[in-house]
Amino acid sequence: MRHLCCLFLLGGAGLLAQNPLTDSVTARYKSIRENLVAAAEAMPEDGYQFKLTPAQRSFGGWIGHVAMGNYHFCAIIKGEVAPENPGLHELTEKAALVKAISDSFAYCDAALLGMTDQKALSGVTVAGKTVYPVEGMIGLIASTNEHYGNLVGYLRTKGITPPSSRKR
Repeated sequence: MRHLCCLFLLGGAGLLAQNPLTDSVTARYKSIRENLVAAAEAMPEDGYQFKLTPAQRSFGGWIGHVAMGNYHFCAIIKGEVAPENPGLHELTEKAALVKAISDSFAYCDAALLGMTDQKALSGVTVAGKTVYPVEGMIGLIASTNEHYGNLVGYLRTKGITPPSSRKR
């Protein structure tokens, strides 16, 4: 019985997987990627300038921020300097921001493609500094989940059911 408990806690076959770390991160990444893109698509155009309070970012500002963060974290995973994407924080139109977040996730998809636990734990030098892909992987999951949580409040305030709640 003890072994069944551990299998359940680690996601079923996780104990038997060759790359349990990267498999787990990738599964969680795919879920949050889906939720974030769906959230960007769910908000109507006029909601992109909406702020919960005057001091906060607009909904569109959060989408641009997530896109910028994705490039930062996924560059670490890839072992390279992040591509320059000036202006993502200044975008205001829904179509441009949906494209921006989708493009940033495509960059992350490429970063995670073929990632193994061994590669994730191997240091690489980027701009004279040693980084480990696992740092980027953990940062990516933490950041995207945190910001999806921010966006849920914006969606609910506008009467929109968040994508993660629609799945239930």
